[in-house]
Amino acid sequence: MEKRNFKAWLYLLPAIVFLGVFMVYPLIDVFIYSFEEGYNFASQTYFGTGTYNYSYVLRDPYFLQAIKNTFILVIVTVPLSTGLALLISVALSSVKPLRNLYQTVYFLPYVTNTLAVGLVFMILFKKTPYTDGLINLVLNWFGGSSVDFIDGPYWAKMFVLCVYTIWVVMPFKILILTSALASVDQTYYNAARVDGTSKFRIFTRITLPMISPMLFYLIITGFIGAFKAYSDAVALFGTNLNAAEMNTIVGYIYDMLYGDSGGYPSYASAAAVILFVIVLTITCINLLVSKKHVHY
Repeated sequence: MEKRNFKAWLYLLPAIVFLGVFMVYPLIDVFIYSFEEGYNFASQTYFGTGTYNYSYVLRDPYFLQAIKNTFILVIVTVPLSTGLALLISVALSSVKPLRNLYQTVYFLPYVTNTLAVGLVFMILFKKTPYTDGLINLVLNWFGGSSVDFIDGPYWAKMFVLCVYTIWVVMPFKILILTSALASVDQTYYNAARVDGTSKFRIFTRITLPMISPMLFYLIITGFIGAFKAYSDAVALFGTNLNAAEMNTIVGYIYDMLYGDSGGYPSYASAAAVILFVIVLTITCINLLVSKKHVHY
């Protein structure tokens, strides 16, 4: 038995070393940096330890704006993208002809470069001296006035960012949910039809409980992915997100390290720890909720 355990640990050793070097050690290092006040990259020195980095970050208007943007993005995009993906997956599952073609079409945005998709969205929404953009042309056709969605009011920019994020993440969710729907045992559906159960009741009482583990997985990963959003905003509004008031928490961390206000690893580490605590808290809440609503 001891020899077998030794072999098992030996097989796990590469993964343990990899996780320790690239995940555990960086987490500990960031946590230590977050308490080192005035840390200097060049000299590798700092002038004290304490919680000043956290108090500075939590009072920084740029960080507060980044938190606001990130939470709006999370609250809007995660439920909408999951709900739309579920509706599209149910529709695809009920359509037998050309199902594979439709799945491929819906999956295309996921394998397309993020910046390329952002450039297309910018062309669609951006108002220039030469054109108001395709979306504004549609608005004008329905009697609305033109809006500069890229350089205009805050609500317009946030609307574009939410639409863009939903567009990018939805294909993966459609793929997962379509596979989950295909794995549901047809015996349950046949028994329900024999009893004369309505389609809506079949969906709520059979389909949703059976695919609830996949839905929970998509919600958890959706929350984590939305909190890590950064490249989406850069693709639409450029690298100076603070000036556009569209920065995210990850963008703020990057700016503190390498951006225009860069060179402050202690502040970046404090912001990273705050982001870690937020994501961990929301994940734990989701895990508690899942115990009552997810059926394994």
